[in-house]
Amino acid sequence: MRIVLLSGGSGKRLWPLSNGIRSKAFLKFLKSKDGVMESMIQRVCKQLDEVGLLQSTYIVTHESQAEITQNHVGNTVPIISESHKKGTFTAIALAASYFHSELTTDLNETICILPVDTFVETSFFQLLHKFPQVLSHSQADIALLGTSPKHPSNQYGYILPVPQIDNKSDYLVINQFVEKPDEEKAVRLIHANALWNCGIFAFSLKFILSYLTDKGLPIQYDEFRTHYEQLPEISFDHEVVEKIRHAVVIPYDGTWNDLGSWDTLTTHIESNVLGVGQISNNSMNTHLVNELSYPIQVIDVSNIIVAASPDGILVASKNKSNQIKERLTYTQQRPMYEEKRWGTYRVLDQSKVEKDSESIVKKIELLSGKNISYHWHQKRKEIWTILSGTGDFILDDKIYRIQTGDVLQIPFGAKHGVKATTPLEFIEIQIGSELSEEDIIRIAITWEDSVQLTRMKSDESVEGD
Repeated sequence: MRIVLLSGGSGKRLWPLSNGIRSKAFLKFLKSKDGVMESMIQRVCKQLDEVGLLQSTYIVTHESQAEITQNHVGNTVPIISESHKKGTFTAIALAASYFHSELTTDLNETICILPVDTFVETSFFQLLHKFPQVLSHSQADIALLGTSPKHPSNQYGYILPVPQIDNKSDYLVINQFVEKPDEEKAVRLIHANALWNCGIFAFSLKFILSYLTDKGLPIQYDEFRTHYEQLPEISFDHEVVEKIRHAVVIPYDGTWNDLGSWDTLTTHIESNVLGVGQISNNSMNTHLVNELSYPIQVIDVSNIIVAASPDGILVASKNKSNQIKERLTYTQQRPMYEEKRWGTYRVLDQSKVEKDSESIVKKIELLSGKNISYHWHQKRKEIWTILSGTGDFILDDKIYRIQTGDVLQIPFGAKHGVKATTPLEFIEIQIGSELSEEDIIRIAITWEDSVQLTRMKSDESVEGD
């Protein structure tokens, strides 16, 4: 069996801490058993490892989130990156084509899909081992996991099984899917023994490849990626699951939570204050999460969430905080904070300098032993001021040792890169006509190769003299 973790999301419901790059799965709000704060993706990977499934796990995410994903899970879990965000159906199809043509996976192998932000006890993941046997015994096209509802809710999908007497198998045959009903209908569904849909399902590789072929879609990985931009944006539930005639569900009666809103997430945060600030004693059930360096005081206001980051500030009642998803504009906003494979950066300021020129000021924190790849820019120059730490800096075929207090000038078109020998902090000022990721031209060599090449050119220059 192969496990596919779907990672992504628009980052709107937990704004402003989450955004299009740092979605909720990467927020380190949960305390692990050893007392260390961890993210949802780290927690899920740890639990999959505990039940012996991490070695067969793959993560599908948009290429813009590949670095932050690697930053959280390391190099142990392979990442299949999407060139465009196209919904869960296309993401799952991409993984299937990868297994088929790149790994030559057996067609009868079970593929298990689950969201990266599932918050459950480890025993929940032990149930995944049942999927191959359940699919074989039931001869169903798809098997799902469903949990007993704790209350009527219009936030979840429901699975209504076929009524059975004295059922002794590990699964139930599914009669109907009901997507996010109103509360009155949810009550009726619960009385009819419906389950909440956990968003976890399994099928054979042969099944999904046949489905893609019938839809006229490619099943070869390279061809699938080539056509990715033209593929439909649709969920796997709507495209496949709800249309399947023969599906079964494995029931689960333990703890299952969707931590997709401030209302639900704050119930699992141990401290009411994260970051700089205070909440008065008469502010009941109120949480403050502050990533800014400015203190925030909350006085005599109950049942609210106050969240602040470089991307913005949210003050909302917890039960209505989900409305932020509709209130956010759909214009593309530059993320003000990002995690990279090498560390983090925070945007401190951005402004227009002249008619055709703008500037951005960033604070960059580079982890010890990590490097920013060798690259250059066509449309901007940069000025770096080293705040603390030491490192090696390459600029146009010369290597320099850098330390606290150094100021580095990087002209238009200059090839450059940096590696931290100790944790390195610096202010980066970008000035140019187009300050975007598209103006980063990376040179496809490793840091070690770039250093060796620079030294070779330096030696050649000395010999020429």
